[in-house]
Amino acid sequence: MTTTAAGPATTAERDLKDPRYQAFLLLRTVFTVAPILFGLDKFANLLTDWPQYLAPWIDHILPGSAQTGMYVVGVIEIVAGIAVAIAPRYGALLVAAWLAGIIVDLLTLSGFYDVALRDFGLLVAALALSRLAVTYARRLRA
Repeated sequence: MTTTAAGPATTAERDLKDPRYQAFLLLRTVFTVAPILFGLDKFANLLTDWPQYLAPWIDHILPGSAQTGMYVVGVIEIVAGIAVAIAPRYGALLVAAWLAGIIVDLLTLSGFYDVALRDFGLLVAALALSRLAVTYARRLRA
């Protein structure tokens, strides 16, 4: 058992000093907050004009306008962020799958390859969160 000047270190204190646990907390926080904020912005279009990122072939199979499609996207992103907060192991897989769909959309929409590449990096980070959650999400419940 490790000790501090105040006495024996608790499990929580040891965990917070563990770089792996810190990485888990960082990823969990980002993949909770970002999808919720981006999802909410699909209703406001403050960050960008979101319908421009919807490939025409997807717009044609969705009922309604591209903006209506973005409302659906926003709801899915909000749900994904909440899922990461509640069950990070599985919520992160949902985020990764969602990012894969976004990447397909962007690769079929000429001119957004840089955004697709960034989303691929986010997909890998979401998969890393899912793997870290196998170990660390149990500690949060305990």
